[in-house]
Amino acid sequence: MHAILPLIQKTDFPALHRSRLETLQVNLGYRCNQTCLHCHVNAGPTRKEMMDEGTISLVLQILADNNISTLDLTGGAPELHSMFRDIVINATALGVKVIDRCNLTILFEPGQEGLAEFLAQHKVEVVASLPCYSAKNVDEQRGDGVFEKSIAGLQLLNSLGYGHEGSGLVLNLVYNPLGPSLPPAQAPLQAKYKEELFEHFGIVFNQLFTVTNMPIQRFGSTLVSRGQFKDYMHLLKTNYAAGNLDSVMCRTLLSVDWQGYLYDCDFNQQLGISIPTTGTLKNSRPHLKDFEQYVSQGKLIRIADHCYGCTAGQGSSCGGALVE
Repeated sequence: MHAILPLIQKTDFPALHRSRLETLQVNLGYRCNQTCLHCHVNAGPTRKEMMDEGTISLVLQILADNNISTLDLTGGAPELHSMFRDIVINATALGVKVIDRCNLTILFEPGQEGLAEFLAQHKVEVVASLPCYSAKNVDEQRGDGVFEKSIAGLQLLNSLGYGHEGSGLVLNLVYNPLGPSLPPAQAPLQAKYKEELFEHFGIVFNQLFTVTNMPIQRFGSTLVSRGQFKDYMHLLKTNYAAGNLDSVMCRTLLSVDWQGYLYDCDFNQQLGISIPTTGTLKNSRPHLKDFEQYVSQGKLIRIADHCYGCTAGQGSSCGGALVE
């Protein structure tokens, strides 16, 4: 694996400052039942890192004590954490909206029986990865047989009400390019996804999120190996759109890693770029234990060249394109 941080640390990206915190994005661990080429977390079946019970208690306490409207659960496959369902139950009891970033195939893994029904029961918003409506393209990126299982997962969620108007069960899909290119315009691609998935599989969903591949971790290392890293960074920079700065997700989101350390976004987490500290913070890596102190003092967002990935073209975030 190539070291990416030295390639992007020096940057001319404009300064960013946080506004009101709305979302706590929590990475429960890096274990996953898939190993995807584009994965910026470098997740896979052999990863052992998982959040402990004490840190999970801190997450729930912070949700209870602060006006944070959304808990965004990610991984790896967040559902593989033994306390995943406990977290959902406790967070929804607090009136917090819970998002599950689901790879769909996890619904059929041993030990995950009844998972789809559980998500529906607690009205968890499902954000499901489906990088294409073509079996060939999905399997190329995610592994043989993944497309077929993903379709089965979507059909299962549909059968429970997900994606249907008026059900209150939100099902959003995520598209990302197969290689070093920007995503196409989100609205027409969403229309094409809806047409293809309904016509061939009877599948419905709410929205499609188009996401730019970040030049870090597994994807960034692959770019370096193929001699494409500089060209991809040039693509991101030449398509920079200043109008996206107001809507980038780091302005309203805080990322928490499996050990409880705080970052401005999930990408900074994977690069080891922790949130800025102040003179009164003893810990050089702010933790959930420092949450109140950070929120009252920390406003500056840490940046590097990978930030161009969120501001290129139509923009990119965990909620898809920033502008059309």
